[in-house]
Parts: sequence; C-alpha cells; structure tokens
Amino acid sequence: MSVQAGESWNYQKYKFHGLSLSGIRTAIAMPELSLSFDVAQGYPFLLNLKQFFISHGHLDHAAGIPYIISQKAMTSQPPGKFYMPGSLVEPLDQIMKIWEKIEGHQYNYEFVPVQADDEIPLNAQCYIKVFPTTHRIESYGYTLFEIHKKLKKEYLGYTQEEIVDLRRKGIEVNETTHIPVVSFTGDTQIEFLDSRPWIRHSKILFLEATYLDEKKSIEHARTWGHTHIDEIVPRLKDIESEQIVLIHASSRYSDREALHLLKQKIPAEFRDRVVLFPGR
Repeated sequence: MSVQAGESWNYQKYKFHGLSLSGIRTAIAMPELSLSFDVAQGYPFLLNLKQFFISHGHLDHAAGIPYIISQKAMTSQPPGKFYMPGSLVEPLDQIMKIWEKIEGHQYNYEFVPVQADDEIPLNAQCYIKVFPTTHRIESYGYTLFEIHKKLKKEYLGYTQEEIVDLRRKGIEVNETTHIPVVSFTGDTQIEFLDSRPWIRHSKILFLEATYLDEKKSIEHARTWGHTHIDEIVPRLKDIESEQIVLIHASSRYSDREALHLLKQKIPAEFRDRVVLFPGR
C-alpha cells in the first residue's frame, strides 16, 4: 500500500486526477471522458470538462459549481451539465440568480436532478448509473459502466462472410455485457455497499474512509453520515473490486500517518488492492 506524490492516480487504462480531504475538498476527474465526480471549490483541472456528477450539496463537494459556470461563460465554452440530487437543484438555481445580480451578467447552465437507478449516457461505449447513499442530506453515488459486445459462442468459428450473412437476415450475432468499471460514493455510511449489487463488483471503488483510528468512534462517524475504517475492514472480503481507493480521510492525518494506520488496520491479504488516493 502506498500513496504517490501529486494529484493523479492511474490504474490500467483509467486515469484520475483530483483532490479529496474530509471537510475541505473532494473532486475526482476522469479527463478522457470529460467528467468529474464532485467539484470541490472549482479547481483549474475541472474547468474544461463537460459533465459533473455531484454526490451531495456540502460545500467541500459542490462549492465550485458557480465558479465553473462563470469560467465556462468567460471562455465561451458550452455550458456544462451538472447532475445532482433533486433537492439541490432549486437552491443552486437561487444561488446562481443571486450571482447574476451581483455580477450583472446572465449565465447559461444546466442542473439535472437524478434519482437512484437513473442511467446517463456518455457515449456509445459507456454510461453512468446512479445509486443511493446515506448521508445527512440527500446524496447519491455514481457508477461508470462500459458496454462490451462480443460474438455469441454459437457463432465462434464462423467466417466473416457468414457473420455478415447472418446480420443481413436480422440475426443478432453479438451478446452485450455491461461492466461496472468505476464507482464513486461521495460521503456515506457503510450501508451503501448493500444498496446495489454492482457496486461491490466495480473494478475500481472510490470509497469514503473519513476516520482511521479510535480517536473518533464508529458511532461518531455514523452520526455525521460518514464511514470509519473499522467498518470497511470486515467488508473487504465481500468487495470484489480490483482496486479499493480510499478518499475523504480526515485532515487530522498526514499522508504518512494515514498510511501507517491503514497498514495497521488492513489485513495483509487485502493490502495490494487498497489505495489511499494521493490528492490530499
């Protein structure tokens, strides 16, 4: 288990850039797909992205929305799309109208309310699916699914001409699978793991772990709608993700302290799958 310098982390073909520190900032971007999970205070690496998936309305996750909108307007970009809990749409619209009065300028923006199990297409190969989380206010997590097509087993060995002929006859020769690739939780209690089956099967799971020692109890974490590492450890055997990426650790821990505590807490058999996201 390690944490690399900087604000980026890669796994296989997937690249992530961002920051996450409990109560201070959380924004995890996937630049190749032009999207971000949460926006923190609206950092420069977010300004050219097209779609933003907001887990909930707390300032360390959502304060940057007005700034991103204004920067897109200033640079003549199309308005970004902000997907968010439905209860957040009207208050944020009011905030934007106040800023319009302050600045004497009218902005174009799009706030899209989401509910659990909504599917949001990104392109022909992938989409986002919403899942419920449990926090002090309405909150959701998001999963990136990839769509894979492959030839059905019964047609393996057919020539290209034979496959084309079957397609001309209207026969579906491919089977489609939907693979959960990245799940992002935002702030939540541990029960989100049981809310939808695909979460624990995601290749990469970004999981909040706010408290890492006994100075704050599990009960304290739950009171504030957060997750304690002592709740995560017993569930590691149930999580099939290739990588479990811990985010939102409290600022009371330095990177060195956080890694030391995690190495103490996490059984050796799971350590190669657990990552502390570097952007703290």
